[in-house]
Amino acid sequence: MKSDLAKRGICLIAGLYALLPVAAQTTPTTELPVRRDSAAWISPTRPQQASHLTLDEAIYAAQTQSIAAMVAKYTFLSSYWSYRSYRASRLPSLNLTGEVLSFDRSLRLLQDYDTGEMRYMENYNLQNTLGLSIKQNIALTGGTLRLYSSLNRLDQFAPKDSKSYYSQPITLSYTQPLFAYNQFKWEKKIAPKEYELAKRTYIEAMEDITIQAVTYYFNLLLSKTKHTIAVKNYSNTKSLYAIAEQRLELGSVTKDELLQLQLRMLNDSLSINDTALAARESQMKLNSYLRFSETTEIEPLLDDRIPPIEIDYATVLDKALANSSFEIDNQIRQLNAEAAIAQAKSERGASATINARFGLSQTGNDFRTAYSNLLDQEVVGLQFSIPIFDWGMGKGRVRMAKAKAEMLHNQIEQDQIDYRHAVYTLIEQFYNQRNQCAVARKAREVADRRYAIAMENFRRGTISVTEMNTAQTEKDEANQTYVSAMAAFWNYYYSLRRKTLYDFISHTDINVEFDKLIAE
Repeated sequence: MKSDLAKRGICLIAGLYALLPVAAQTTPTTELPVRRDSAAWISPTRPQQASHLTLDEAIYAAQTQSIAAMVAKYTFLSSYWSYRSYRASRLPSLNLTGEVLSFDRSLRLLQDYDTGEMRYMENYNLQNTLGLSIKQNIALTGGTLRLYSSLNRLDQFAPKDSKSYYSQPITLSYTQPLFAYNQFKWEKKIAPKEYELAKRTYIEAMEDITIQAVTYYFNLLLSKTKHTIAVKNYSNTKSLYAIAEQRLELGSVTKDELLQLQLRMLNDSLSINDTALAARESQMKLNSYLRFSETTEIEPLLDDRIPPIEIDYATVLDKALANSSFEIDNQIRQLNAEAAIAQAKSERGASATINARFGLSQTGNDFRTAYSNLLDQEVVGLQFSIPIFDWGMGKGRVRMAKAKAEMLHNQIEQDQIDYRHAVYTLIEQFYNQRNQCAVARKAREVADRRYAIAMENFRRGTISVTEMNTAQTEKDEANQTYVSAMAAFWNYYYSLRRKTLYDFISHTDINVEFDKLIAE
């Protein structure tokens, strides 16, 4: 009777397994065509078969079509056009200005020159002005040089009808601030470094995308590994249960051991559903990040090869300081602090501006006379401002800027210490994890062999159910530990790449064709 109940339980479990989601059953696999066009999209209208995807293909897809990659691209382009604006401000600018059809018919309050009497006089005229100018900022001195030419025509309709021209064929003007903050000088020092920082930040952002893709990829691989183990364990336990039933009749297996196997089989059947759901969730996260359709089933491949990478602390630190954004960001912070001090000092004391203008001009009743017998004009002036007493406000600003600069200097020193420590720790973690992978691989092989032997011995009746369960548990843990160890290894490797922007496998710096990126 009890044997019949047990058989019915097995049939019921087998029936439940047949109703499990498709993800819990073995499906045929095909090679995944990796998308090379970010606009490509797998159709969500039809179910997709499970497709093989290597880690390199997942990384490529993430770097070419993920939302994070697009954000990184347009963030860089924003910095690029900001740098282009800076470059443009250092070049001569040509401007055409004018005021045409400026009609004015009104009463204006004017004072009679002879009597001093104030009277409203009728103003009735039309003005047209056209000018062409070239302006150049001088970064060395902070001054502005301007060359311009202009022509004005005035049509007077009252009190009498007349026409006149005023021309300035050529005029050269220069404005030079004295003792002032030279913004052009500091921009010349900072702007190129900010653009270089934007380049390195973009490459680091792409490496961050790589690390995230590796994380999602191995999460899916581990979830599918757990699901595969659960399906296989259920099948094996089902076979062992049938053998145990026969041995129970012979008296070589106790009822307690049989119930142990039955409980293990039930737990394995529950684990199939749990691991299938976990695998589906990991699948959706990877699909979302790579911008694949939600119906796409990916079969990640585990590459057992560990590349022979030899690194040392000095090399990694040199590459990190030379290639990453860390050092250049510190330089920019220091330059901004020095610029703030220079600006505070310039605003503390006297200020003065020299304005000079030299050129030719003439006026006449027609166009020709306005350009005949040109008269030269020279205008030079000095404007200044000297604070006599400001209650120490200017001095306070300088001291505050110096205090911020000193605080920044100390912070940068601490950041450099922490950065070196982080690099050293990452190298140690990388080497340790590589050894962990070798040990985990050996442990997996041993656990698999032990489990196979335990299965055979159980069929022969030479080991107990408890020993069989122990072998199965150790086999499951060894397989999961190996996948986790490989995931940690590649995470540490790509973290080293991100820290140094250097590929330790090909022994080359990680570069991007920025000209091509800008042209897209």
